[in-house]
Amino acid sequence: MKKGIHPEGYRLVAFRDMSNGYTFVTRSTMNSKETVTLEDGKEYPLVKIEISNTSHPFYTGKMKLVDTAGRVDKYMNRYKNHFDKKKK
Repeated sequence: MKKGIHPEGYRLVAFRDMSNGYTFVTRSTMNSKETVTLEDGKEYPLVKIEISNTSHPFYTGKMKLVDTAGRVDKYMNRYKNHFDKKKK
């Protein structure tokens, strides 16, 4: 491997899947302002993630309902003025 291109300072970091609450610990260089104390009694930096292997449809075999209505409403509110100008 090339020298000097990989980050230094790996440490144990807890990652929490926000869709189901699953938490796992692995080595990482990610920074975090939050910490969490796990069952082992140790405190780890906490990184929140949207999806992991425990919630991804490919790994679980289950389809997950996505809130598309909320996304459409957010889009319409964002570009409301643009659409109003086009109608006039």
